[in-house]
Amino acid sequence: MARSKTRRRGRDQRLEASQNPETEAPPVWPGLSGGRFRPLTETEIVQIDEAALTLLETLGMSQAIPLMVDKVLAAGGAISDTGRLLFPRELVRGAIRNARRDVVLHGQDPAHDLDLSGSRVHMSSGGGAPGVFDLDTGAYRDGSLQDLYDAARLCDAMENIHHFSRSIVARDVEDNLLMDLNTAYACIAGTSKHVSISISEPAHVPAVRDLCYMLAGGEAAFRARPFLTVMVCHVVPPMRFAEEACEVLELAIRAGFPVQLISAGQAGATSPATIAGSLTQAIAETLAGLVFAQLVDPNVAALFGPKPLVADLRTGSMCGGGGEQAILMAAAAQMGRHYDLPTTSIAGITDAKTHDAQYGAEKCLAVSMAAQAGSNLITQSCGMQASLLGVSHSAYVIDNDMLGNILRTVRGVEVSAENIGADVIANVCLGEGHYLGHMHTFTRMKSDYFYPHLGDRRPPREWEADGAHPIGDTARDKTRCLLAEHFPQHIPQGLDDKIRDVFDIRLPRSAMGQGSDL
Repeated sequence: MARSKTRRRGRDQRLEASQNPETEAPPVWPGLSGGRFRPLTETEIVQIDEAALTLLETLGMSQAIPLMVDKVLAAGGAISDTGRLLFPRELVRGAIRNARRDVVLHGQDPAHDLDLSGSRVHMSSGGGAPGVFDLDTGAYRDGSLQDLYDAARLCDAMENIHHFSRSIVARDVEDNLLMDLNTAYACIAGTSKHVSISISEPAHVPAVRDLCYMLAGGEAAFRARPFLTVMVCHVVPPMRFAEEACEVLELAIRAGFPVQLISAGQAGATSPATIAGSLTQAIAETLAGLVFAQLVDPNVAALFGPKPLVADLRTGSMCGGGGEQAILMAAAAQMGRHYDLPTTSIAGITDAKTHDAQYGAEKCLAVSMAAQAGSNLITQSCGMQASLLGVSHSAYVIDNDMLGNILRTVRGVEVSAENIGADVIANVCLGEGHYLGHMHTFTRMKSDYFYPHLGDRRPPREWEADGAHPIGDTARDKTRCLLAEHFPQHIPQGLDDKIRDVFDIRLPRSAMGQGSDL
């Protein structure tokens, strides 16, 4: 009986402590420092670095645009006998040495600013999927502009998703210029967190630029706090530039956008089948992009994005859920840490089509390893299914819990005299004999422990009596509630009126919780 009373008293005291704001502190937060996991030895890092520099210096890159050729030649580069652009290693070393380490991805709300210096870790959506898994039917269908906006506002509501990267292709907007413009608008309107998008053609950069300048209150205001990054796959592997993408890169940099420099070769298809070879090629290709970006603007806010992918060599199709992809991304993140560059990685590309054991295992493995390796921005960490072919809106809600737990592991053990609590151990052992009623326990309830929103920790009989719902069902219910209620309103209606007067915005106000469009 005495033990039962003690337990009840402990529960009452813990509840009181958890409701006291003075005792509450978040167990995880954006920018926790990773980098403890190092799959590559120092010798292996040197080998990869040397091989990448040698490739750039002796093999070089093909299909360089004229502006790039002029700038690289003026900086000491050369053209090979086969017409490839060669990058001297000192030019590449200089680009690494002079790169900005103080990159901040600004939110429209400063509370969402992300500091990418050091090994600070942040979680992001991503994908650019052509389809979605319908929330009501579960069937796979084409993605729409509404789906993209809904994904943005779901991520806006998830505390462990720190950044929104365009995750869905709005296939109901057929004109490419209007798709790029409306993609930017839907992302920016859906969340006040920093967003990243791709721009399909150089001619479309001015429209996206002008939209961002108008939202920011002018060019100077946007340049001071740019809230949108342009993602650029500047290469078509192996070791070949994507000419239009390089033109987009140049224009985006000149407009004041931060940029992601992305190489995404596929092992066994467009990069070597070996993990080390695929990694080395991606490092070389990404460094070539960094050189060009700095020659356009030495102050460019550039994210180092070697994102090599893995293929199932039995079929040739991409498979992002295996251990090969997980270790490849962790190694790529470690190379970013070696260079001390703001680094973005791709992790969480499950091959699963539903919220099953495969889904959870593949996502958690890859995202955990990238985070522990110290990637600054982990894209595709949430929402994606079917090898990047589909987005599940309810997956954002499920993955928010997963990301919180992963971030808790990144936070680590935090050994200190206070945390060891030798005096507390002695006090308990000489007193009541348990820690349930001790203030040391109360004060750490919220600050040291992450509690999932959806993860079910009830006993089996209680879970069964409540309907025995799998997490997918619970997540769909939560997602429906959020989509019915959460409509970010950080863009004033007067400003939105002006935007709609200037630009052909296809997302109706009625879809944004603002009533009729008439």
